[in-house]
Amino acid sequence: MTNGNSDADYEGLPPDRRDQAEAFDAIGDSYDDAFPHKEGQVSAGEWLAEALSPGARVLDLGCGTGVPTAQRLADAGLEVVGVDLSKEMVGLARANVPHGTFHRLDIADLRPDGPTDLGRFDAVTAFFSLLMLPRAEIPEALRTVHHLLVPGGVFVLSMVEADMDNRAIPFLGKSIRVSGYLREELHKVVEQDFEILKESSYTYAPAVSDVPPEEQVFLRCRRRD
Repeated sequence: MTNGNSDADYEGLPPDRRDQAEAFDAIGDSYDDAFPHKEGQVSAGEWLAEALSPGARVLDLGCGTGVPTAQRLADAGLEVVGVDLSKEMVGLARANVPHGTFHRLDIADLRPDGPTDLGRFDAVTAFFSLLMLPRAEIPEALRTVHHLLVPGGVFVLSMVEADMDNRAIPFLGKSIRVSGYLREELHKVVEQDFEILKESSYTYAPAVSDVPPEEQVFLRCRRRD
């Protein structure tokens, strides 16, 4: 098992992924200022906190600063592990959630034949992290989540509803590449590996001018065995 604590640079990442990580390094904790409240994310985190028993293991993919998800789940007595590509975000998460464990890793590192084994989890969250991948990689990422979950494990996913694939957009003074699906297509992709238990959506207006309002879709899912 690797511990993901190295401060090595991003030479091992594909160029797009390296650019994404460096952008979020520069954004840092201004992300939380730009996206306050996060009602859908808070609601989904509350659902998980109530659904899981104390001590259950939860993996937060793309944990960002650790606020609000990892922080809320750790406060509920869950064993929280977070991963993020950005060294800056991982450092903030460690400071914000001292009872969690955080690694700088790519989701591809966690695939069944990947270099890192963090064990299995009762739940996985991926709040706006899979949209950072090209569409061609999202089904493999979902299969990785399926692999990481115990039988019957739950998965909470959020995406922005949009018909785009690896498109460059301005974001908090940087450029990032994002992908999205329209609602029906998102269901088809997710349902290959998961049963969708509940869907909710929110129209969200960030507190900055260079990020337009967006339709956020939250899916609460269970692993198909």
